[in-house]
Amino acid sequence: MEVPVNDGEIHASIEGDLAKVALVERHHGTGRAQVGLVSGFGFRVPCAVASTVAHDCHHLMIVGTDEASMALAANTLAATGGGQVVVRDGKVIGQVDLPLGGLMGTEMAEIVAARAESIVQGFRACGCKLNNPNMQLSLLGLVVIPELRITDKGLVDTTRFTFLPVVAGPAK
Repeated sequence: MEVPVNDGEIHASIEGDLAKVALVERHHGTGRAQVGLVSGFGFRVPCAVASTVAHDCHHLMIVGTDEASMALAANTLAATGGGQVVVRDGKVIGQVDLPLGGLMGTEMAEIVAARAESIVQGFRACGCKLNNPNMQLSLLGLVVIPELRITDKGLVDTTRFTFLPVVAGPAK
């Protein structure tokens, strides 16, 4: 995909359905983080969704249209120990805390379920029309399915078993 570069940076494009995706390693304190691009979420406003429910790695995954929203989403989850959060226009609009490994809540099931529903509604408030956007997000790092996946070590072509650069120069 050809994407515009402004001042040496690639910017997410609400009009072009292009978002940034970031994966932050969260189990060993390596500090590794990778950034890539993703399309298909249909975000139409400045927003971000972050989750520690990310098969099979369960690292911190963030997808968003602007870096400020992505940072707020990531920092919110870092402060709670894991879960999912949606940020729109600089405000948290959905959040479910999952402090047990970033995968399970400690509150009554009805409370966790209601908060989980706030994530689905948050996706919708950002313009996402996917049937199951949580699944789409959680599978971005699952390296056992084709074709491109993001890991804490980089972008992986899972059909060729090679790492790829996120950005390449113009086609020749």
